[in-house]
Amino acid sequence: MNPAFVVTSLATAPLNTRIAFLLELARRLHQYGTSAPRLEMAIAGAAQRLGLTADVWSSPTAIIVSFTDLMQSDEAIAQTTQVMRLAPGDVNLGRLCEADEIADQVIAGELDLREGFHRLRELGRPDGRRAQAGVIATYGLSAASVVALFLHSSWPDLLTAGFIGLIIGTITVLAPRRPRLAAASEAISAMVATAVAIIVSAFVVPLAIKSVVLASLIVLVPGMSLTTAVREISSQHLVAGMARMGGAVSTLLKLTFGTVAATQLCAAVGIHARDYALSPLPGWVDYPALVVGAFGFAILFRAARRDWLVVMGAVIVGYLATRWGGQISGSLPGAPTGVFLGGFLLSALANVYARWMKRPGAVIREPGIILLVPGSVGFRSMSFLLERDTTLGMDTGLLLVTLLVSLVAGLMFGDLLISPRRSL
Repeated sequence: MNPAFVVTSLATAPLNTRIAFLLELARRLHQYGTSAPRLEMAIAGAAQRLGLTADVWSSPTAIIVSFTDLMQSDEAIAQTTQVMRLAPGDVNLGRLCEADEIADQVIAGELDLREGFHRLRELGRPDGRRAQAGVIATYGLSAASVVALFLHSSWPDLLTAGFIGLIIGTITVLAPRRPRLAAASEAISAMVATAVAIIVSAFVVPLAIKSVVLASLIVLVPGMSLTTAVREISSQHLVAGMARMGGAVSTLLKLTFGTVAATQLCAAVGIHARDYALSPLPGWVDYPALVVGAFGFAILFRAARRDWLVVMGAVIVGYLATRWGGQISGSLPGAPTGVFLGGFLLSALANVYARWMKRPGAVIREPGIILLVPGSVGFRSMSFLLERDTTLGMDTGLLLVTLLVSLVAGLMFGDLLISPRRSL
């Protein structure tokens, strides 16, 4: 969406119609996981094309917009201010691309404002059962792929993590319809994951309990939220960044509490895990697991089918760049150097894709960094602190900060190398 102001017939449309379209666009961008800086830039740019100026303030739970009609005198003050209370959004690449396409069509004059408004509103329809089943399946695929790619555990660990992932996916899909369950879904999921892992280890086959639990919960760990929060803070969107950081920390606390509570409960009833590692997976499993995991993330981010290969390629490039960066720096994959390189490369590629395809760079940027975000490090840090191992907890927390800074720096330098021409 080009922010340059062009006087067209759109600028003479009724003020209420123009404002209604922009508010609905802001609602959809927020709902589909757009960060505060990008949302504000997109709405301000679209407003100029509609003959308005918009002062936009976005946070994870609200949007405030003040509109002024440019067709009036220069001394005109903001004519109307709108406040929207919203639930925190979640990344939905397919609908984000649809919303962006609708906005482009309206601004280009290919689509009537009212029709664009109605099409944006239709995007708010709930997911069908088929889409929900796909999301549930991706939780299992993601958990299994993490076991293979990062934890290098055994086959029983992989299968158990995949099974627990399916259970957690079901809880997550059912939670939005039940407000009481939604508020505690992370803690419940962590309790279920830990309890199932301990029971399987005690009565079926020994497991590496911490690895299985971490892999099972990997989709719920707010690594993406932490990264977005740091990006917002670094771009001086302080309120949005701190609010998102608080939400991410609360999620980490819920997950940590659930794992500790389930461990204590199992111990109280006399169920003790046989916690030791079996023979690790062979090295050749990494690459099939990477492809399967990338496919799972394409569905998890609800990408359109035509974007599946692009999303999978972004996930694979991000992982390989991080792994290669860690190797050339003489450290492990996922170390700060590798994370910086991965973020740098993905940010540049996302901007190239946005310029070339005229579509949101988020199609590459968001799924590409999913294996780079250090959410699991934050989860381990919280776990150590609750276990009163303050030294290890603080060391892990420092590593979390280092990885977050490295990733955000990589994304920022990628934008400097190839400047984004689109707000999304």
